[in-house]
Amino acid sequence: MKAFLSIIKIRFNLLLQYRVAAIAGIFTQFFFGMVFVMVLYGFYDSTSSPMPINYFSAVTYIWISQGMLGMLPWNGDREIQSLIRTGDVTYELIRPMNLYNYWLARAFALRTAPTLLRSIPLFTVALLLPKDYGMSFPPNILAFLAWIVTSFGALLISCTITNIINITTLYSISGDGIQRLLSAIVTLFSGMVVPLPLFPDKMKEVLNYLPFSGLVDIPARFFTGDLPFNHLITYSGFQLLWALILYLLGKGILSRKIKDLIVQGG
Repeated sequence: MKAFLSIIKIRFNLLLQYRVAAIAGIFTQFFFGMVFVMVLYGFYDSTSSPMPINYFSAVTYIWISQGMLGMLPWNGDREIQSLIRTGDVTYELIRPMNLYNYWLARAFALRTAPTLLRSIPLFTVALLLPKDYGMSFPPNILAFLAWIVTSFGALLISCTITNIINITTLYSISGDGIQRLLSAIVTLFSGMVVPLPLFPDKMKEVLNYLPFSGLVDIPARFFTGDLPFNHLITYSGFQLLWALILYLLGKGILSRKIKDLIVQGG
């Protein structure tokens, strides 16, 4: 365990050095956040029908999704994927530690360090914007605590999906096709593009049971108070269950592939 914690610490400190990339990401996410908010404004302003969530909650939902973009598993670990493509993954195989857990520790740092660098400044700016376009504070301290807990659950799901993306590179020359497919699925079905409460009812019945809702939708709705605090155990348990399922799935896929792995290059 100490070895994996050391890996997380080292990778975390290394990723914190990419401040220029973080600044660029803040501007990019702020731009797209404003675009999504303006689309929402036009959508809510053009209808008198009751909405599943009110406008201000939807706007806050958008800003949370933008701030937590770095946590979403929309890509893999480029260094691991490069090692696989070049054949240098053989060095990973001789490490005196579990390969899957080693990659999982790297994924944990990959999803936390850039998120912290970008989310805090972005949330600060979003909270200072006019009410119609800006982010709102959680209704109470319990909503904030529930957001923290479910954000950690989202991180666990994200790390396991990231590991699966890395592992799929072992099954192809580049792995770009699977990565792009998964990134599109993750961003759409997590609520990143459109808040899940605004999806058609029949689609929501399916999406609410998929792990992707645990990435953005569940934490965001606890933050806005749309989900009450007394439902925290149910939803955090849902996240932990999916994290465990994806962990076992990824570990099984890697173990099976390692048995017949053929390395070319290096």
